[in-house]
Amino acid sequence: MQNQQYESCIEACNDCADACDTCASACLKEDDVKMMARCIAHDIDCAQLCRLAAAVMARAGEAATSICQACADVCDMCADECGKHDAQHCKDCAAACRRCAAECRNMGGMRGGRATDMGAGTH
Repeated sequence: MQNQQYESCIEACNDCADACDTCASACLKEDDVKMMARCIAHDIDCAQLCRLAAAVMARAGEAATSICQACADVCDMCADECGKHDAQHCKDCAAACRRCAAECRNMGGMRGGRATDMGAGTH
């Protein structure tokens, strides 16, 4: 059973990782794959970090807030890159990344991309 306090963020991270995998796979099938290289690289990095964040939250790990802050930043980068492309898979990925970034920031009490002052061990 997932840690209830992180449930919506874990779901957003898993959904984002899936969307990034789908996007990377679809980008590899585009006619101009070279043009999609940056998108693919961001998709791969984002998917990996989202899975790490979900795993740490599922364990209620002490590093969850820090990892989720990094995850939010990488999701923003991926969303920005995917947002440059017209393909539906890129649009879907960008939306999943934005949702995940928002959930990660909300989970850690972060506003405007920065963690608020939280005492050690509180989540």
